[in-house]
Amino acid sequence: MEIVYVYVKKRSEFGRQCNFSDRQAELNIDIPPNLELATQFVERNPVDTGVQCSASMSEHEANTERFEMETRGVNHVEGGWPKDVNPLELEQTIRFRKKVEKDENYINAIMQLGSIMEHCIKQNNAIDIYQEYFDDEEEVEVTEEAPSAKTINVFRDPQDIKRAATHVSWHPDGNRKLAVAYSCLNFQRAPAGMSHESYIWELENPNRPEIVLKPPSPLVTLEYNPKDSHVLLGGCYNGQIACWDTRKGSLVAELSTIEFSHRDPVYGTIWLQSKTGTECFSASTDGQVMWWDIRKISEPTEVVVMDITRKELLENALGAISLEFESTLPTKFMVGTEQGIVVSCNRKAKTSAEKIVCTFSGHHGPIYALQRNPFYPKNFLTVGDWTARIWSEDSRESSIMWTKYHMAYLTDGAWSPVRPAVFFTTKMDGTLDIWDFVFKQCDPALSLKDTGCLIACGSQLGTTTLLEVSSGLSTLQRNERNIASSMFERETRREKILEARHREMRLKEKGRAEGKDDDQPADELAVDLQDLVAKAEEEFFSVVFQELKKKETEAMEKKSKLAHLSRRGDPVNAGPGHGQLSERRVLEAGEGRATARAAECRDRPCGHCPAGADPEDLLAVSPGLVNEEHEL
Repeated sequence: MEIVYVYVKKRSEFGRQCNFSDRQAELNIDIPPNLELATQFVERNPVDTGVQCSASMSEHEANTERFEMETRGVNHVEGGWPKDVNPLELEQTIRFRKKVEKDENYINAIMQLGSIMEHCIKQNNAIDIYQEYFDDEEEVEVTEEAPSAKTINVFRDPQDIKRAATHVSWHPDGNRKLAVAYSCLNFQRAPAGMSHESYIWELENPNRPEIVLKPPSPLVTLEYNPKDSHVLLGGCYNGQIACWDTRKGSLVAELSTIEFSHRDPVYGTIWLQSKTGTECFSASTDGQVMWWDIRKISEPTEVVVMDITRKELLENALGAISLEFESTLPTKFMVGTEQGIVVSCNRKAKTSAEKIVCTFSGHHGPIYALQRNPFYPKNFLTVGDWTARIWSEDSRESSIMWTKYHMAYLTDGAWSPVRPAVFFTTKMDGTLDIWDFVFKQCDPALSLKDTGCLIACGSQLGTTTLLEVSSGLSTLQRNERNIASSMFERETRREKILEARHREMRLKEKGRAEGKDDDQPADELAVDLQDLVAKAEEEFFSVVFQELKKKETEAMEKKSKLAHLSRRGDPVNAGPGHGQLSERRVLEAGEGRATARAAECRDRPCGHCPAGADPEDLLAVSPGLVNEEHEL
């Protein structure tokens, strides 16, 4: 065998060699100084120059490329068989096993390994190396660790035209995956060429989505089926309901017909707790809540119109923008509306009008989030306008607790699944607030800018951020359930007292406005107006006549007293007003007393009346022509 060595060399590495030799220096270019430029220089004397003692340093940042990971699998098949034995043939494998089992070396090896294996099995039975010792521990000491969070991953929209992440849904089995719906909610302002795709992401691989969902219209909401993690339910921007089975690929498995779907974007979809696991319902701003069965999703099985006047008119319906359903309360569901009203409904009511049970009013804008407390279902959280509010079903007039009014609009919110007093809110300025009402009620315990114990938060830029919060915010604290329960009950009692007081004040104002006859039946109040006027006139004139009689009696008593004094010869002191007219007293006395005074003046002239004039004629013209002496 001949061995040949082949040497390969670049062309630039061989050829004519460079020869170096010593020689004198040569001047190639000589630029003489310009005398004209010398005249333009200005002499500086003295000259100030700064000298830095330490070495100059600068700080630079470089954004390195993301380390891309690729998932690969290995298909392991049964091996170790001889070439003449086909492992797929059962008879050949049985024949070979029997042959091997008769070999003495095999028996000896089994006996040696058997004792070791027996020891390992006994050790595993005595000690479970996979046991979680503190898994069932619920209450822990109050941690002194400051609330914090760190970013685990960021899932970015892979499309060139970025869209908002409108909804996030966790995988029901172990939270290993994240389904994110992408859409542009700006009415008629979606950019041309915008993709309709939404994605399912693996938590460990933010580089590319695991599954691409291809709906007929951009998805506004997307939910995993809690009973079958391969099935997802999506609400489209054009009002249709779509269903996917990830085992069948990226295309839609079931789709509702456009004629029987919503007329506006579907903002809420929820799976119902049913035996089949195929029932769901949806809500839209067209004012309708529809029930569906994905086995026959062409049209809804039931429709409820959100008309709180109970007339079932679609033009009066409130636009639904959020939904809430608790599996422990299978007949109840709640709807958050664009008008800031929460509508509580009963699905099992006999008529459509009876399905709307009651309403809760307190927000000034659309309610973007509505969720019951996982530990205390009668308390629920709403997020709308500039506040987040906690309500109790026992208090309908007002919320029992609420946050301060923020400068930025609130966009979403959710309860913590592990702590009853912790909830999360997001704001329009890109801030995620974590509230802990047990320790702080005026301000959030932690605010994160643009960013169980993992939180997934979508943004307007299409990025979904996965955050891991500190143990203090993700671990149940000592007596937290009792503290949260007593706090909710205390605030509910306070609101009930305020409602009763407010109701009492309104009844008093109403009674004051309508009079004391407010408690009388309506038939008794319908009295003839003329009878009321006649009765009032009769009472008025009776009081006037009684007063006149009283005045006349007093005048007669004064007259008799004056006559008695004149018989005794005592001087009568009429006061400084004697002989003068007193019109004021005449007006108070009335017509009866004026007649008596005229008769008295006729019997004893006062000197003020004209000669030959009848006092009654003067009184008819001017009752003031009677002096004080007449009254005495």
